Amino acid sequence: MKKTAVVFWSGTGNTEAMAQAVAEGAKEKGAAVDCFGASDFGADKVAEYDAIAFGCPAMGDEVLEESEFDPMFTSVEGSLSGKNVALFGSYGWGDGQWMRDWEERCKNAGAVLAAESVIVNDAPDDDGLAECKALGAALA
Repeated sequence: MKKTAVVFWSGTGNTEAMAQAVAEGAKEKGAAVDCFGASDFGADKVAEYDAIAFGCPAMGDEVLEESEFDPMFTSVEGSLSGKNVALFGSYGWGDGQWMRDWEERCKNAGAVLAAESVIVNDAPDDDGLAECKALGAALA
């Protein structure tokens, strides 16, 4: 059974709802799934998982959340080479630049993006949640 981690930061609950849908999609494909808040995950846990989904909303000038999520992600980047990874998050404005930058960081770290990243504007609607479930299924 494939072991998958879903790691996220959510300020308003939008990205948390997305994380739950990603986890559900992975579980439906038979993966064992553990969910973590960003402050509960680190480089020491990466090797325990076959695949990791990371979720973070766009903050400020289209960047990752800077107090918890980005420091955690920076700490695990060096451990992602060859790892199947998926990215998701919500945004309130902009055009998704934070996600493109984040995807580039993953590629530079040697991670394998398992599926197209999922971004939703504000709260995820039924289509957005379905995309998140499909993301989790692809990761599993």
